[in-house]
Amino acid sequence: MDYKKNYEEWLSNDYFDEATKAELKAIKDDENEIKERFYADLEFGTAGLRGVIGAGTNRMNIYTVRKATQGLANYIKKMGKAAQGVAIAYDSRRMSPEFADEAALCLAANGIKAYVFESLRPTPELSFAVRELKCTAGINITASHNPPEYNGYKVYWEDGAQITPPNDTGIMAEVKAVTDYSTVKTMDKETAKAENLYEVIGQVIDDAYMEQLKKQVRHLDSIKEVQKDLKIVYTPLHGTGNIPARRVLKELGFENVYVVPEQELPDGEFPTVSYPNPEAKEAFELALKLAKEKDADLVLATDPDADRLGVYVKDSKTGEYITLTGNMSGCLLADYEISQIKELQGLPEDGALIKTIVTTNMADAIAKYYGVKLIEVLTGFKYIGQQILGFEQSGKGTYLFGFEESYGCLIGTHARDKDAIVATMALCEAAAYYKTKGKTLWDAMIDMYERYGYYKDDVKSITMKGIEGLDKIQKILEDLRNNPPAQIGKYQVLSARDYKKDTIQNMKTGEITATGLPSSNVLYYDLEDDAWVCVRPSGTEPKVKLYYGIKGASLEDANEKSQELGKAVLAMIEE
Repeated sequence: MDYKKNYEEWLSNDYFDEATKAELKAIKDDENEIKERFYADLEFGTAGLRGVIGAGTNRMNIYTVRKATQGLANYIKKMGKAAQGVAIAYDSRRMSPEFADEAALCLAANGIKAYVFESLRPTPELSFAVRELKCTAGINITASHNPPEYNGYKVYWEDGAQITPPNDTGIMAEVKAVTDYSTVKTMDKETAKAENLYEVIGQVIDDAYMEQLKKQVRHLDSIKEVQKDLKIVYTPLHGTGNIPARRVLKELGFENVYVVPEQELPDGEFPTVSYPNPEAKEAFELALKLAKEKDADLVLATDPDADRLGVYVKDSKTGEYITLTGNMSGCLLADYEISQIKELQGLPEDGALIKTIVTTNMADAIAKYYGVKLIEVLTGFKYIGQQILGFEQSGKGTYLFGFEESYGCLIGTHARDKDAIVATMALCEAAAYYKTKGKTLWDAMIDMYERYGYYKDDVKSITMKGIEGLDKIQKILEDLRNNPPAQIGKYQVLSARDYKKDTIQNMKTGEITATGLPSSNVLYYDLEDDAWVCVRPSGTEPKVKLYYGIKGASLEDANEKSQELGKAVLAMIEE
């Protein structure tokens, strides 16, 4: 791709506005910046777009958003589904409302009705709205927990899940086929409204979504019993979670919910955190300060689009707040939900717990304990959504719970994506339930460790930016693919899974079987003693991610083993 030629085209073509041209003129002497912005088109991948906001073909701007939407519109029309419409939501990031409108008006110009939320909404509500409105697709303008300079564009299909094969490849091909920006359609907003091609949505969907969440409550009795005593600190991290999370907790009767005031209101600059990610310790600094002042039982943080939930729980014995990883909170909720379904109505014979391949092996132990099926899917919550759709279509399989290590889970089937609002509600309910039994959430976690084993899982991410970084990430994967390790740290490798080749190699016998999952550039090593390692490139950031897990005999033993394996994992790619 001739980046210089593309740069000149954007400067000279009347299609691009003056503000865009002024931004590009300002970098005329910066060869590297011009190259970064124009060496490629911002890739429309299996999750849509995500990139730095700015002018250029490799940036998030109104033109790349329109181009993606034109491709989506072409695919929808090709599939004969234009009459169903598309739901559109957005978060608190820079340019999110503008990008949402650009997408809506491009759809409208293509004769496809857009249902646009009146103001920011969480990702799971968009997933819910797609199905509630019987839309053919959904668009969510969000970059999740990325730094402030990013924004993104996620596409959902009519089942409410992010796009999966064959729709993802079909849409990607249509987007790629749009090569001339000036052929992309758009129209005036007032005209679109007058022609019933642009409809503002809000409260009706909010109310329906809330009702679905409240249907997932197992123990309203426990909430009523301790509603005056349980203390909850919550932060939406300047994102979309504030109103829905507070609303559902209030409607269920929780009386002591304290919201971090500095992080309460939406702000795309995320002024109190450098990285608005509930996985990051710094995201909790203000919340933990408030928790200590209020003597809170638990501390919760949702990411900007409210699909991920971070958790700290109080250890009543030490008075300290302990962080729960996504694996820990996911297992805590899985165990609570499945145990209560069993207690209150009995478990269905075809009940299933679903996890991704990089999620803790404690999930397997939970499924075995309750006698339910454990289903493993590729990384990405859309594959959990795909399983739910399969259950519905076949009439076989009952969804009990699904989660992934990256702080995302779903209770119920109202949405088909991670839902931090329902997770917030369920964790507060679980805290209330255990409080009626004289226990904290941390006590419940220790009970689980004693029952299932002291599983500890972690992930290390190594950032490799730019063109060179992408090449280096690919080389790491290829080197490991061609030379699978026989040992990692002190652990023997029992089998090597290559999801790109669809192979599982038994390292002792050499026997090769199929993974049974779609092709993906992921390598996974089953180790002895229930340990494991997985290597994959991030789908949303310029990173290679190294996941690993062990099983220990105690918290101390698990920590030691995890640290040792973590060092060995890093050594694998540094050699």
